[in-house]
Amino acid sequence: MTQAANQPTDEKMPASPGLPLIIHTQYVKDISFENPSAPHSMRQGLPAPKMDLNINLDARNLDDLKLKDLYEVTIKISAKAMRDGEAVFIAEILYGVAVSFQDSVPQDQRHPLLMIEVPRLAFPFVRQIMSDLTQGGGFPALLLGPVDFYAMYMARFGKEDQPLKEAIN
Repeated sequence: MTQAANQPTDEKMPASPGLPLIIHTQYVKDISFENPSAPHSMRQGLPAPKMDLNINLDARNLDDLKLKDLYEVTIKISAKAMRDGEAVFIAEILYGVAVSFQDSVPQDQRHPLLMIEVPRLAFPFVRQIMSDLTQGGGFPALLLGPVDFYAMYMARFGKEDQPLKEAIN
């Protein structure tokens, strides 16, 4: 392989047909697994721990001279397993996605696309990383179910909007 083949380019990857945004890259920004009660927490016959799961989303504009309207969307998933008042494990992932928009995307549709569509596209990757992380920590794989990012957006930012719903579907 030549050195040039290993170098990232600044060119946009072509967007998928019908997708109004371009995904430039996806990456783990931070990852953590704590196993504070090991090896006692892994004994056979113990009751299943109680899970506390939190998902947080954020989006910010990245200053980039070459790419107009470059954004970073982050998905943070925190999973804490508790048994008898003690932490069994704590797993956290902060996952980032760098995206830009097609020129035709109106300003009023950009925020919902960042906070609904980008997390929807990235979630399968985050789910797999969380599953592998907990399994690597000695526990059964944590299998996260589907997440309704539209409902999360509506709960956080406002009421039902039919044109918005049509734009993201």
